[in-house]
Amino acid sequence: MVVLPLLWVIMSSFKDDAQIIREPLSLIPDELHWENFARAWVDGGIGDFFVNTILIVGGGVFLTMLLGSMAAYVLARYEFPGNRVIYYMFLSGLTLPVFMAAVPLYKGVYNTGVFIPLLGPNSHVMLILVYVAWSLAFTVFFMHSFFKTLPTTVAEAAMVDGASHSTLFFRVMLPMAKPGLISIGIFNVIGQWNQWYLPYLLMQPSGGEAKNQVIAQGLIDLSVNQGYKSDWSGLFAGVTMAMLPVLLVYIVFQRQVQSGLTGSVSK
Repeated sequence: MVVLPLLWVIMSSFKDDAQIIREPLSLIPDELHWENFARAWVDGGIGDFFVNTILIVGGGVFLTMLLGSMAAYVLARYEFPGNRVIYYMFLSGLTLPVFMAAVPLYKGVYNTGVFIPLLGPNSHVMLILVYVAWSLAFTVFFMHSFFKTLPTTVAEAAMVDGASHSTLFFRVMLPMAKPGLISIGIFNVIGQWNQWYLPYLLMQPSGGEAKNQVIAQGLIDLSVNQGYKSDWSGLFAGVTMAMLPVLLVYIVFQRQVQSGLTGSVSK
């Protein structure tokens, strides 16, 4: 159920338009048309979208993991007034559909861009911060339960040896939480890579240029253009190039993801 559709998309990217229309369900191309990928990368603009996506997702995942793990660690290991209130405020972010926040989000970004252009619409920095805000709730929720399971004796021993709170976190507790970090990191990479609504809302092309857009928007443009160009092979090639990076990341780290999830549950 999962492998067959993926294989169909990948093999269709090597067909020409005539075979795709003539034999849509065939898995074997008559000839390998590598030029489909070059056409989608250059003419379809997937290359620029791909680079933009890597920059935005890389920055978004890094900040999400850093801020999310720090917040989750403090909420899980330190007792202070308002601890549970802050934790439940993070959890409330999981209950709010992003579509309901579309109008205030766009207005907020637009108004911020009036004073700080770097944080206005069509800005990479702005979209990175929006991705962080969108992903932070689940990251804190996941890592909070993981930090709860770590032994307190190790932390106490490090504090006795003179470790500061920041040293304790970065050099002791964070390495111990590596399975959980890898698991939530994969979820964030996949979620932010496949995100289309937020960039489509906030990264509209200006003056006919789409140089700042991400790969999800590029695939939408390719799909819309099929009504005028009928470049189905280019569309399949673009979808394949957008799909393979996250698929490879999951295949490489699937054992760490499974160990992180099952380890957290068993503990």
